[in-house]
Amino acid sequence: MNVLLIGGPGSLTNRMIVKLKKEGHRVSVLTGESYARKGYEKVFETYNFTYDSDSLKDIFDSVCPDTILFMGAYDTNFDWNESEREAVRFVSAVMNILISYSAQKKGRFVFLSSDEVFGHGKETDLREEDPVSGGGYKTTALIQAEQICLDFEKNWREDVVVLRLDHLYQIPKNMAEAAQNPCASLCLTALQANYISADKNEIFSLLYEEDGVEFIYEIMAAKNTAYSLYHISSKEPVNQYQLAEEIRDVMKGEYVSVLEANRTDSHRRVLSNERFQAEFPAKIYHPRSEGVKKIVKYMQKNRNVFVNEEEENLPFHKRLMRQFGWFIKAIFPFVENMVCFIPFFMLNNRTVGSQYFSRLDFYLFYVLLFAIVHGQHQALFSAVLAVCGYLFRQMYTRSGFEVMLDYTTYVWMAQLFILGLVVGYMRDQIRDIKQESAEIQDNLNRQLGDLKDINSSNVRVKDVLEQQVVDQKDSIGKIYSITSSLERYMPEEVLFHAVEIVRDLLNCPDVAIYTVHKSGYARMFSASSKEARKLGNSILYQEMTDMYDALKEERVFINRSLDPAYPLMANAIYDKEEIQMILMLWGLPWERMTLGEANRLVVVSYLIQNAVLRANRYLAALEESRYLEDTKILEAEAFTSLVHAYTQAKKKNLTECTLLQIEVDSATYKRSEEILLDNLRQSDYLGMMEDGKLYVLLANTVQTEAQIVVNRFMKAGFNSHIVDRIEG
Repeated sequence: MNVLLIGGPGSLTNRMIVKLKKEGHRVSVLTGESYARKGYEKVFETYNFTYDSDSLKDIFDSVCPDTILFMGAYDTNFDWNESEREAVRFVSAVMNILISYSAQKKGRFVFLSSDEVFGHGKETDLREEDPVSGGGYKTTALIQAEQICLDFEKNWREDVVVLRLDHLYQIPKNMAEAAQNPCASLCLTALQANYISADKNEIFSLLYEEDGVEFIYEIMAAKNTAYSLYHISSKEPVNQYQLAEEIRDVMKGEYVSVLEANRTDSHRRVLSNERFQAEFPAKIYHPRSEGVKKIVKYMQKNRNVFVNEEEENLPFHKRLMRQFGWFIKAIFPFVENMVCFIPFFMLNNRTVGSQYFSRLDFYLFYVLLFAIVHGQHQALFSAVLAVCGYLFRQMYTRSGFEVMLDYTTYVWMAQLFILGLVVGYMRDQIRDIKQESAEIQDNLNRQLGDLKDINSSNVRVKDVLEQQVVDQKDSIGKIYSITSSLERYMPEEVLFHAVEIVRDLLNCPDVAIYTVHKSGYARMFSASSKEARKLGNSILYQEMTDMYDALKEERVFINRSLDPAYPLMANAIYDKEEIQMILMLWGLPWERMTLGEANRLVVVSYLIQNAVLRANRYLAALEESRYLEDTKILEAEAFTSLVHAYTQAKKKNLTECTLLQIEVDSATYKRSEEILLDNLRQSDYLGMMEDGKLYVLLANTVQTEAQIVVNRFMKAGFNSHIVDRIEG
């Protein structure tokens, strides 16, 4: 694929170029400066233009990239020592590049951010959903740049991905690079002052640059990504004091003391890479101990570079190789070829008139030797030298004109070139096959390692699931055994126990069940806590549009915006495709507001639904025998059972209720029924008890609220009073 890499020269940039070229991609670079800059690895094309250039769109049209990688937080074009000015330039650069990219209508845009967007972090691993916090111009600029990228992905439907890298580190080349490196900066202090001041409350996770490159490439090469934001981290927390001790242990032969800083506030900034690992299983190939050792050894060896800011003290041959290494590597086979030509030329001259060796063609041996060792290009060059040597020797005894007219000269030349080129071509093919086989073997070995890790993970998951099925509280078998216990309860008690079951199975302390009425209201039937009752006894659930839209589509509602006017999670119980009841959950931690938790709620709801609907149908079937003839007054047995169910639920703090006794003659029950019911809610009950008197059970009503009903009955001509029996 065509890749456009945007950013200044640097270690990360060059490693990305090498990785992309190794994988067979064509890489172009937009430098971000109007003049040519040194320090880049060799690429297909380099564009020296600033980020605010009018030619950006033309560059994108020319490259036609399948993937664009903007170095972002690691772009060396921005000097963050002048952060106020650079912040404005950085944000405008991101905007200009994205606008040019969006005009292409193709390709993926990858923006590199860093852990700095989280400021001081928090006590747990930072997830992609966690809010960012600005603490400086650079941090604010990165946050704004991320938001611009995510807005392009959301509103413009572009394939934009933001990657946050966690405390990237590598072997530094100078003091400037060491100062920005969390590991090298401590080593630099040790070299300069023979001590390291470190803080145990400074906690972070180091990511070696080569591993970061591999992870970035996974995103660039993927056909699709499930998210637009990922964290890339080794997820191996270490505090600064522990890292300082590791550096001291590696610096053998030098006395370095580690002093504990007096800082008291905690500063933990560790990115969670669970989202990335779930989609792109990747492995850390450079553990922290290995990376720290490489950095310390290199900085010790080049102490003057980091302590005295001198140039790296290299031997002459290494300095020569650094300056002209590419030329020397390219010219060496040709020099070797010409040097070796001399002894073959001399051997050929000595054997021309020999009785025994005149048949030997030393030039042919010479060409075949270089074809076998160096391949087709050197075979061609050695053949040219051999022809020159042959013609020169022939002109000892004949003129040049006679040699050129001799057809045997051309036959010999054709033989030499054909054999040399064929053998050289075969050698090149064999070399390419070996190289490709080695790369395939490395890739297969890496995949084999990944498969071993995956298999180990699968074995652990299998063991956990087996254990879960046997005895875990949230296993399917356990859930069914608990929910099936609802069948042992009386129909009036089912919903009260359902609240307890949901609370225990989902490990959620705040659960409420609302029953839905045709009036458009949902009235609370039972709740497990004060928090679960905060919406009140009655709600117009259809006006809660976000929740209602999800429930009517038979989906679980998840309050991802944490709107206090809604429960954190809700699900409906249906009967004949109509909502009968709504289960609402509060008190769930953010990390449990997931699809997995929603699926558990669905399973529990379905199992409870069977028991609830069975109880309702049972009560509907016995409706005629439960009420006095031609009335809505419950018979003594049915009403007493209902009062007992509410009494037991009130003792468990699952509901509130009040029992009123109505002072009315038994002969006027039927005439009084209509007036009394007009002053009651649909969730209240009217019935008789064993003493033959008329009572009203007010559901979800405390005694102070019941006094309102008493006054209402008094205005209607009925005296009533609160009965303490309900207190139990």
